[in-house]
Amino acid sequence: MYLIEIARDGVITRNMGEQMAAQEYVLKHIHLDEDILLPYRCEPSIQIGKYQNTIQEINTAYVKAHHLPIVRRETGGGAIYMDMGAANFIFISDHPDSVSENFRRIYAPAISGLEALGVKNVQQHGRNDLEIEGHKISGAAQTITNGRLYAGYSLLMDIDAEAMVQALKPNQKKIASKGIASVRKRVGGIRPYLAPQYQDMSVDDFEIIMLKHFLEVDDLKDAKRYELTDEDWEQIDAIYNEKYGNWEWNYGASPHYSHQHDAHFVAGTVDVRLEVENGCIAQIKIYGDFFGKGDIDTVEQQLVGVNVRKEDLLNAIEAIDLDYYMSGIQPAELVSVILGE
Repeated sequence: MYLIEIARDGVITRNMGEQMAAQEYVLKHIHLDEDILLPYRCEPSIQIGKYQNTIQEINTAYVKAHHLPIVRRETGGGAIYMDMGAANFIFISDHPDSVSENFRRIYAPAISGLEALGVKNVQQHGRNDLEIEGHKISGAAQTITNGRLYAGYSLLMDIDAEAMVQALKPNQKKIASKGIASVRKRVGGIRPYLAPQYQDMSVDDFEIIMLKHFLEVDDLKDAKRYELTDEDWEQIDAIYNEKYGNWEWNYGASPHYSHQHDAHFVAGTVDVRLEVENGCIAQIKIYGDFFGKGDIDTVEQQLVGVNVRKEDLLNAIEAIDLDYYMSGIQPAELVSVILGE
């Protein structure tokens, strides 16, 4: 596995937008003979899932008051507050598998690495979380682009619980489905679970230890590396300016719709906004923290013009491979949200 640090002239960037632009560039343009690992840590920011409605996910007043950058990623999943207390890792592979197997595969070294630091009872929970004694310490996301797996997660060493709670507005149906009273109770940091000799380690040291574990080296000097060049950075900057530094991508217009329904399923939360004219869908927008390999626009276009009746909606949805666009969401589940059942 190759290590690629997101650094310009030897200086690692902590700007999430630049980091995500670099990840996209590597995914699309850097092809090596083994998998690729990109670590990153960022200044306080909020990362939004690809299919989410930004305004619905954040506490706008808090975000503005604390000047928190908002960046939309290219993968599904939910919104997360991020800061320097978390070590984050992106994996790029030319050999993707099923959604569930990809999550298992990228989490396996994290679990064994944490166990080596004395952490007990680390378990993969649900579709994309890691937990210790019921506390979420990581959430993963993934997508497939041109046959390549792009997946990653954060490992929450230390958390600013107050900032996390204040910055985000999680879907209450999702929280209720987990039987949890609040986000504060659900999310926890890794530090309290470390063996005594590791309790005082810095997040920098934690990141280094995990990197050595992932790369199977005793010293990071021995890791296989690819260093980003000035030419690489020219293209990364172009991606940043066109996308991750662009309001339209990170927020996007949120037009008014007369009908809004949402529900939480095992595979994720689905939020549907639609306009109905003469009993047919005139406009529809699907949001959520689900995962998928294809563009959700395809599903939306498939539903425009369809009668708002269960049998007609099911027929329209079953004409496409819904799992390709909304992994794990069943046609009947999507129909139930559209109908507000």
